[in-house]
Amino acid sequence: MSTRDRLALMKAHWDTVPPTLRGILYMSASTVGFAIMHTMIRYVSAELHPFQIAFFRNLFGLLVFLPLFMRHGLAPFKTQRLPLHALRGVINMIAMFAFFYALSIAPIARVTALGFSAPIFTAVLSVVILGERFRLHRWSAILMGFIGTLVILRPGIIPMDLGSFLVLSSAVLWGVTMIVIKVLSRTDSAMTITSYMNLLLAILAFFPALWVWRTPQLETWGLLIVIGVCGTLAQVALTQALKVGETTVVLPFDFLKLIWVAMLGYWLFGEVADLWTWVGAAIIISSAFYMAHRERMVKEDTSDD
Repeated sequence: MSTRDRLALMKAHWDTVPPTLRGILYMSASTVGFAIMHTMIRYVSAELHPFQIAFFRNLFGLLVFLPLFMRHGLAPFKTQRLPLHALRGVINMIAMFAFFYALSIAPIARVTALGFSAPIFTAVLSVVILGERFRLHRWSAILMGFIGTLVILRPGIIPMDLGSFLVLSSAVLWGVTMIVIKVLSRTDSAMTITSYMNLLLAILAFFPALWVWRTPQLETWGLLIVIGVCGTLAQVALTQALKVGETTVVLPFDFLKLIWVAMLGYWLFGEVADLWTWVGAAIIISSAFYMAHRERMVKEDTSDD
């Protein structure tokens, strides 16, 4: 049996798996990929500046798309909305720089937990920018998400550190990019949006990386490839999880990311996530789950009408 036949057989078996279970497996796989990426960024930051790590993350992330480019040529880059892609690239680059820098100076479990707040900011910005109307349940979920963030930060009890500020800033900016993606998805495919993201971020991140450039050691090159490939595969798996599975079912499994990160952080850096980080992250994830669940119910009620 040829390799192509084996792959076709594996795909046939995979297609028989119920969509919800596939979504859960995709989401679980994405949490492993993101956890590895976050941990390796923290590890490599002892040698390289976060700006340089961000450049290599996007450069090596393109390796995942090489088979697609070889098969489809430049088709994924066909678009009528290049300026909007460029705007998304600039905002995404700043958000990535802030997040990577936070990973280099703050406990990775805390950074990951605060990163869960990005969908909350996306929901708020969709009202401000897109003019979407929210019902009471969504505002309640947003409020619950902010309470979870405050539980992690505990303002007035512990000082606000730079790492936490950078994570929240990146979460706001990622919220903006999610709005841009919503607009782009009306005309461009997911492949086009993702391809432009990796290409533009690699180009835009090159110049800041050049400013702080240090030639990586031989071992570091391998870790940088792992960061790029794991980050891109995790993003693809997350997209597929939300595409094939029910959001309300697969979303809670995103909490696994914090578990993997906490384990790796303890193993490699001796970091122990405090109770408030776990409680706050659980509240944020619950708010996102509740919001997705209520939106599903609203859609079902609308379709019944």
